[in-house]
Amino acid sequence: MSENDALTIPRVLDRAARDFPELEAVVDGPVRVTYGELHGRVRAAARALLARGLEPGERIAIWAPNGLEWIVTALGAVSAGLVLVPVNTRYKGEEARWLLARSGARLLFVENGFLGNDYLAMLGAGGGGAAGRPVPDLPELTAVVDFGDRAGADIGTYADTGADTGADGGADGGGAATAGAGTGVTGWEAFLAAGRAVPEEEAVARAAAVTPGDVADVLFTSGTTGRPKGVRCTHGQDVRTYEAWCGRTGLARGDRYLIVNPLFHCFGYKAGVLACLLRGATMVLQRVFEPGETVRLVEAERITVLPGPPTVYTSMLDAPERSRHDLSSLRLAVTGAATVPVALVTRVRAELFPQVVTAYGLTESCGTVTSCSLTDDDVTVATTSGRPIEGVEVKVVDGKGEPVPAGEDGEILVRGHNVMLGYLDDPGATAEAVRDGWLVTGDRGRLDERGNLTVTGRSKDMFTVGGFNVYPAEVEQVLVRHGAVAEAAVVGVPDARLGEVGRAYVVLRPGARAAREELVAHCRELLANFKVPREVVVLDALPRNAAGKVQKSELPR
Repeated sequence: MSENDALTIPRVLDRAARDFPELEAVVDGPVRVTYGELHGRVRAAARALLARGLEPGERIAIWAPNGLEWIVTALGAVSAGLVLVPVNTRYKGEEARWLLARSGARLLFVENGFLGNDYLAMLGAGGGGAAGRPVPDLPELTAVVDFGDRAGADIGTYADTGADTGADGGADGGGAATAGAGTGVTGWEAFLAAGRAVPEEEAVARAAAVTPGDVADVLFTSGTTGRPKGVRCTHGQDVRTYEAWCGRTGLARGDRYLIVNPLFHCFGYKAGVLACLLRGATMVLQRVFEPGETVRLVEAERITVLPGPPTVYTSMLDAPERSRHDLSSLRLAVTGAATVPVALVTRVRAELFPQVVTAYGLTESCGTVTSCSLTDDDVTVATTSGRPIEGVEVKVVDGKGEPVPAGEDGEILVRGHNVMLGYLDDPGATAEAVRDGWLVTGDRGRLDERGNLTVTGRSKDMFTVGGFNVYPAEVEQVLVRHGAVAEAAVVGVPDARLGEVGRAYVVLRPGARAAREELVAHCRELLANFKVPREVVVLDALPRNAAGKVQKSELPR
């Protein structure tokens, strides 16, 4: 395998299966698979995708929590030359429908019922749309596959280690076939069974035909207009970026990596799954972060690496269950946020992880731009996001685009192999975001004499809730859709547990009334939970400047 060939995700998986076939690859509850077995499962998924007639470059979407099926489907898709489109599990139906329509996804994978969410009902799936489509008004979508329905096929054919056979309750063995009849909704095992008609050689050939320049994924990130934009990244960009990430953070073969970051996010998929494939680390999956369960898993699985936003570590430190579990296996924490207190880094190093690094990135940069190293001191780790990874440049510029001296604040620009190809079907937004090869991040910061980057603020008014970015424009648009609301402004305010949460300021229509709880409930119906304002303040008017623009800095705090 040449160095260039290795810059595709299917080749990375081939290499992992060849070099450490007996090493445990994924732990998902009671299910454990080795790298050799993972390779076989991915091949089966790729064959099933080919059986659907999907062509290279077409897109498939996954709307499901962290799980073995998520990983197998994602790797099967990119091995078949398809493009992965993850969907946030916190999205409601309207948000997911918009993303599916925008991406033109041909196939959707869900785990219906996760956390009580009826994803199929949210989409209006299963009723047989126009021309037999599974979801009305999504003409590109040909079928929905439900991970939660595993009946209807010989599980042993695909699960060499005995997959979770008790998860479905389809005792008659026909559940998946019945679910798919006339509705466009198919069970997971029935989906895989169809792939047996495709010769394995076809799947091998498709994987071999993937090139480093092919688009591997489209991850959607919000913009100031309130609608997400699809970020296109290639196989070569993903692999090279996370080779550099692994080198900087010290992820190594034999590490046991607890992936609690959601797989629909760069932090979970790219810095998690792809990084583990590159280094031969074991992926231990946690579906939902809950501190008590996290510390239990650390002890039970001898976890060594646990990346996450700062709230993960503060919650672990304060978890009542911590003292009852042996956490001595922990070695490395990787985190990032606008502000990481020095005291937190010191405490995490003293009580949980001997090694802590911080990093900075955005979806448009494959998720990573800079990172500290294992030798950096507490102050450097807490007050900076480290130095650019291999092959990446960072400059901080003034309003004229000229670099500012070390220590001075300005706008952060990024150039290198990690900068996206562009936004999906949006050349205007792409041209605005990437100028002369430099990615305009929208963040402000400064570089020190050693090249360490400190993020000092945001050019835009985005804020981060528990590691998830929230763009106020989207929330404001939902608020004004309530019949009683005339105007709305949303800002982030400090929160001890999540870092920041949303606070909404609204002006009601003349004569209208709406309880604050009613407005929060309205948002909760249409938005993912992390986007929902935690409080609502009713004002007579929003503060504005002479040009009529809302002055958020003048809102009462």
